[in-house]
Amino acid sequence: MTWEKRTGLVLAVLGSLFIGYIGVRYLAGPAAMAPSFVGADQPRPDAAAYLGNAKGVRDLFSGVVLLVLLATGQFRALGWVLLTVAIVPIGDMIIVLAHHGAPATAFGVHGVTAALVLIGAALILRGTRER
Repeated sequence: MTWEKRTGLVLAVLGSLFIGYIGVRYLAGPAAMAPSFVGADQPRPDAAAYLGNAKGVRDLFSGVVLLVLLATGQFRALGWVLLTVAIVPIGDMIIVLAHHGAPATAFGVHGVTAALVLIGAALILRGTRER
């Protein structure tokens, strides 16, 4: 196994477990977790629960789909899915900035996440290319 593939797979495993955990946290306590998304004051309780549930389902799904591709050894497909999944943290970063959230949250959480996902995707795709 190439160092690119190994490093990309480590990033994918850690990322999928982390985002799945975040999804579970949002589902377990949506109103409490919702403010952490933007870094703003507590939204209305009904809006917080809705936001938390929607984000929780999305994040849990993201983690599970990556784990399924890992478990079935579909590494090339995993690389392509990671490449497309990077849209999510990029979108989250834009949402945070558009709603006057903390730039540190936008760039330090969502921007860094997008960068790591893209790096993992590139490493996996490079490490699984046909030689």
